[in-house]
Amino acid sequence: MKFIHRDLETHLRTAVRRFPAVVLTGPRRAGKTSLLRRSFPAATYVLLEAPDIVARFRSDPQGFLDSIETPAILDEVQNTPEILAHVRARIDDRPRRTGQWLLTGSQEAPLMRGVTESMAGRAAILQLLPLSARETPKVDLLRGGYPEVLARPAGARLWFSSYLQTYLERDVRAITAVRDLATFRRFLALVASRHGQILNRSDLAGPLGVSVPTIGHWLDILEATAQIMLVPPFFENFGKRLTKSPRLYVADSGLACHLLGIESSAELTRSPFLGAIFEGLVASEIAKAQANRGQRRELYHFRDEQGLEVDFVVPGRSGALDLIECKAGRTATPAMAGPMRRLAEAIRKTDSRRPAVSMTLVHQPPRSVSPSPALAPGVRALPWRTFVASLA
Repeated sequence: MKFIHRDLETHLRTAVRRFPAVVLTGPRRAGKTSLLRRSFPAATYVLLEAPDIVARFRSDPQGFLDSIETPAILDEVQNTPEILAHVRARIDDRPRRTGQWLLTGSQEAPLMRGVTESMAGRAAILQLLPLSARETPKVDLLRGGYPEVLARPAGARLWFSSYLQTYLERDVRAITAVRDLATFRRFLALVASRHGQILNRSDLAGPLGVSVPTIGHWLDILEATAQIMLVPPFFENFGKRLTKSPRLYVADSGLACHLLGIESSAELTRSPFLGAIFEGLVASEIAKAQANRGQRRELYHFRDEQGLEVDFVVPGRSGALDLIECKAGRTATPAMAGPMRRLAEAIRKTDSRRPAVSMTLVHQPPRSVSPSPALAPGVRALPWRTFVASLA
């Protein structure tokens, strides 16, 4: 697969000019190492994964770092989190030297604890997610966005199987003492079967025979390693009683399809999960756009106890709101915009000073080229790739 420019690169280069260190996090195999090595080809590269490298560092940390010429890429630092204290000391010796240490880590929770304790104020924290549809047209519902899957789509099934095995045996065990990996694997499949649904921990615990706190802990692991997205409910109450639980998505649509046993476009089209997978793809693309701008994730869902439901609410500048409804069909109709229009009206009645509320119906592209229909005043209908392109 030829080189694909990553949208995060602009913010990565800005961070390197402003901070002594940059920490690049994200799920395993999202392309973190490739991005750093292509962006900074002259930097020294050190993979903190090989046993001999880890042993050299731990036997003589100062000598190990003295042997590394900066700027340096320290890859997979979660394997030696104690290295952060030594890097911090070197930064403090020369605090005005920027862009000297480029660190990557696949496991966000342990890595972030180390960064919080050792690198506060010294490092910019960026997250790289798998490829977005803005970055390559090869991203789609069936394959998702992992670079190696898009490079060799015929081998996707084997790749995802190997990825899950590596994830279970390395990332999960490194984060927590999960004794029964077979049950955790069943948990992953069960999570996929709840893709796009309101999270119900008891519903997950029952079939597995484990406790609700255990399910909560395992969900924390999946979220910390960017394997799932928990989209929280929108927090403002527009005179309505709101659902308080998050919505659950497998973060990559290709991985979701693999866990659900969907192996072809034809199977996906017939699948009862098509709508949820499409909705999850849109959620993932919004999250990727925000991460690639160096922003924290701001993505919510709306559901009240009277049944009014809008897939996503995205806050904008100065209190503006973007309401987004996802439909996996290829035909947009005015009725599909009804929930967004009702919510927008409730928002305006509650807060007349709020800036404009935008409404977008995202759908699959029609087979023939035709203009998107006018659904209602203030509502636009966009094929999903056009919508993703608008997320700049």
